[in-house]
Amino acid sequence: MICYPTPKINIGLNVLRKRADGYHDIDTLFYPVDAWRDELEIVRADGLPEGSPFAAGLPVREGLSVTIEGADWDPLSDLTAKAWRLLAAEYGIGAVAIRLRKGIPVGAGLGGGSADAAFMLRALNELGGLGLGDHDLASYAARLRSDCAFFVYCRPMFGSGRGEVLEPLDIDLSGYGLQVELPIDATTGRPVAVSTREAYAGITPHLPAIPLREALRLPVEQWSGRVVNDFEAT
Repeated sequence: MICYPTPKINIGLNVLRKRADGYHDIDTLFYPVDAWRDELEIVRADGLPEGSPFAAGLPVREGLSVTIEGADWDPLSDLTAKAWRLLAAEYGIGAVAIRLRKGIPVGAGLGGGSADAAFMLRALNELGGLGLGDHDLASYAARLRSDCAFFVYCRPMFGSGRGEVLEPLDIDLSGYGLQVELPIDATTGRPVAVSTREAYAGITPHLPAIPLREALRLPVEQWSGRVVNDFEAT
């Protein structure tokens, strides 16, 4: 099975307070974009022909083999591998081989890793015939990363809590263009990557003068200065 995870942007993001569990309560609008995509291929390991180059030479652990193109972290620590372990532990899903080709820029706040994990859960649900609905899949996704549940739905959603509490939000931006620009690191020639942990370290949580949910009800022409992302300051 091959699927194509796509990223998101945050239209407004208010960091409201630090939680006792170390996370932050936020309000944000998750909005899907299709400027980039990853390619995620999942094959049942028992369906691979003997000597298949798909899994040849890959690290194999727990019946799982993973290869990633376009990134340099340990494949077996990738969120797609964690998604497989999560469902395998509860539903006995058999071994799989995963190939992930990264097209979504890493560390750009676009949620590429979370998208990969959510699409992995969706694919395993289909491959394993688990019959899980979106709500069930979103519950599993939220255990992997705070914004992961959004990618089960991939439609505009208002996120609160850690970002895992989601509500559909009807918003029509069809009359507007949406352009996403990534700054390029002059040394590496690659898009600038920002650690989520470091980004939050520069934030002082606070309640906005106008709650984001109310600001988003205003005409888009009135969003400036009202629909803001708290990370912009740092």
